[in-house]
Amino acid sequence: MGLEIVGALAIHTVLSKLCPRDVAMVACVNKGFRTYASDDSLWSLICANELCLSSPQDSLGNPLPSFKEAYKAWRETFGMYPWSLVRRVKRFWSRIKSWLAVNFPEAVRTLRKGATEDQIKELEKSLKVKLPLPTRLVYRFCDGQELPSEECKGSMRGSLLGLIGGYTYYNHQVNVFFLPLKQVILETKDIIHHLRFSSQSKYLVVAASCMSDDKFFFLNCANGQLYVGTANLISDGEMIPCVPNGLISSVHDPKDSQQQDAMLLWLEEHVRRLEGGIIKVREEGKRRGINLFPEQPPQCSTAVTNGVHVRASAVFLPEASDLQSEYEKFMFSYSIRMSLLPPGCVIRGMTFGSCQLYWRHWIIRARDIVKSDVNGEAVIGKFPLLSPGDKEFAYESCTPLRSSPGSVEGSFTFVPGSLADPKGGAFRVEVARFPLQFPDYIF
Repeated sequence: MGLEIVGALAIHTVLSKLCPRDVAMVACVNKGFRTYASDDSLWSLICANELCLSSPQDSLGNPLPSFKEAYKAWRETFGMYPWSLVRRVKRFWSRIKSWLAVNFPEAVRTLRKGATEDQIKELEKSLKVKLPLPTRLVYRFCDGQELPSEECKGSMRGSLLGLIGGYTYYNHQVNVFFLPLKQVILETKDIIHHLRFSSQSKYLVVAASCMSDDKFFFLNCANGQLYVGTANLISDGEMIPCVPNGLISSVHDPKDSQQQDAMLLWLEEHVRRLEGGIIKVREEGKRRGINLFPEQPPQCSTAVTNGVHVRASAVFLPEASDLQSEYEKFMFSYSIRMSLLPPGCVIRGMTFGSCQLYWRHWIIRARDIVKSDVNGEAVIGKFPLLSPGDKEFAYESCTPLRSSPGSVEGSFTFVPGSLADPKGGAFRVEVARFPLQFPDYIF
């Protein structure tokens, strides 16, 4: 049967189902198949599937004349790495950049171009380490975030553009940036000196908060695990692993296509939470940033009482936790968001255009044992007045636990109208139970 009988469309369809290696083998059959296998629409599909490319370009974003040339360039650039790992890391960066472009475009501008092999070797020589292969590739595609200053201080403090994000409660502010290689070198040398680690230490500072409160993430280049410092970091070097150990494998074997270190797993989990709406961008005053308080169940609870809508969730605070303490081993911050749904506060069939909080009641449990039963006026010294259409009122507080898991639940007492001009009797608004749980992944 000749090729003319089969038809170009059918051949193109068959070739589109093959992997690039098989397409190249088909091209060796004869001149006719070589023509079909060189069709750039075919290589467009291959580049889209394997590298998430919508236009022919090299790894630095430079345009190329065809998708076939683009694929060839990528294979040559990353020939020393397992190709499946290259595809996986490229897919992560495509996902995070796509999400940022829609939801947080101001952060896209902070992402740097990928580091070169020479820049990575310079870091390895300077710090006497060997980066795990997945982390090397993470930096080959993006050399961290552009920081406003050379060091994590000064003008950078107060920025909410960190790729990992953070939270605020009371006067405690955290917003974590993915550090560029030059900053990794500076921060690592500085903090390793303060921690009195051995000169043979294989830890690197790869992410850090640049707000008023410090939070440091360390990559162990020997075992591929990512750690975060606790409240005892400076005094005792205490750290917590950020990713389940059982998921890390073969971090230095260039022949193992299944290798994954904590850095890659951590970043992939982060983008999964962003894409799933588990965490979102929130406004804080005139600034916006990725907020780590969960927005979706089961980590976030929701309840509506008489038109008052209350959402509640918590986040683990590693930098404020003291694993050596009997009573404050695990520290959590919780965020409460409340609003009045249209048409307003509804009580026994009567609708009121506003209502105001004046009392709170919390029950805090650790392993289902009540550790705290709190009653008091206001929330963080405020008596929020809610009206339909107003911006959601949010506040944050914190609580320690001696063991995990735990939970918080309770209620607010509101009056219809306002405290100055009540329109009826007080009523209770439920705050549904939400978990305080030591997480598998720590951010």
